[in-house]
Amino acid sequence: MRALLVVNPAATTTSARTRDVLIHALASEMKLEVVTTEYRGHARDLGRQAAESDDIELVVALGGDGTVNEVVNGLLHNGPDLDRQPRLAVVPGGSTNVFARALGLPNDAVEATGALLDALREDRERTIGLGLAAGTPGTEDEAVPSRWFTFCAGLGFDAGVIGRVEQQRERGKRSTHALYLRQVARQFLDEPHRRHGTITLERPGQDPVTDLVLSIICNTSPWTFLGNRPVYASPKASFDTGLDVLALNRMSTGAVARYATQLLTSSPERGPHGKHALSLHDLTDFTLHSKAPLPLQMDGDHLGLRTSVTFTGVRRALRVIV
Repeated sequence: MRALLVVNPAATTTSARTRDVLIHALASEMKLEVVTTEYRGHARDLGRQAAESDDIELVVALGGDGTVNEVVNGLLHNGPDLDRQPRLAVVPGGSTNVFARALGLPNDAVEATGALLDALREDRERTIGLGLAAGTPGTEDEAVPSRWFTFCAGLGFDAGVIGRVEQQRERGKRSTHALYLRQVARQFLDEPHRRHGTITLERPGQDPVTDLVLSIICNTSPWTFLGNRPVYASPKASFDTGLDVLALNRMSTGAVARYATQLLTSSPERGPHGKHALSLHDLTDFTLHSKAPLPLQMDGDHLGLRTSVTFTGVRRALRVIV
């Protein structure tokens, strides 16, 4: 088997020595080409080149969720083609690694490499669905290129938090769970639309849902992790179904305290709920419009401001080694 290993040298939980050990282990089982990313978007370019090659059968992403997202977008540059496109494998190297953990992989890079090699020997793989987001036709965002996401997206509050975290990291702060929690508090205090939501959710054959303050789109469950604690925004979300949505139409201090507590105590059986919470399961197509530009995030990557985004749940989009 010929494989491409895409290595993010800035991955927060792997050292150069650890990466060398992992590369040696993988190279002992396959014909391995190793490329270290050098710029933002490089992993996407490498994934596209692999998809367009004639002999690469597997792409291994060594890094966090951002690296995985870029590789996936490269592999699916021309859309899903399960018969031709390489399979994907993930070795977690980020601070959270939601996608890898949602697949059931160990959160330790060395253990995950061992699990990957076992899966390859036993020919274990899984075909999963993904989310696709694009600018909505007929709006000012219609020219925005489409982008795939593996586990979540968000328009509004949570994307604003991620934007703040990225600003802090650019200033030299480490990506920790404490950093995220501080930025959640600051985003809440500065949120201009928390009492009068600007988001409308539209889906075919249904009345629109208006005045939403927060919208989280999940492709799997859990939504994220706080350390080793899984957080379930949409407990029914799955790689085998369409997309799930959790939206709130109020973010007063009391409502935030209530829903934050529900998130922290959420389980695979029960997520946030109440009169100000909207939960939708297994959606294939829907659009979020906003009266004001709001931040958008996908797989934990801040993508700037948007006023309208159309989401599609695509079943059977990618083969993954598990």
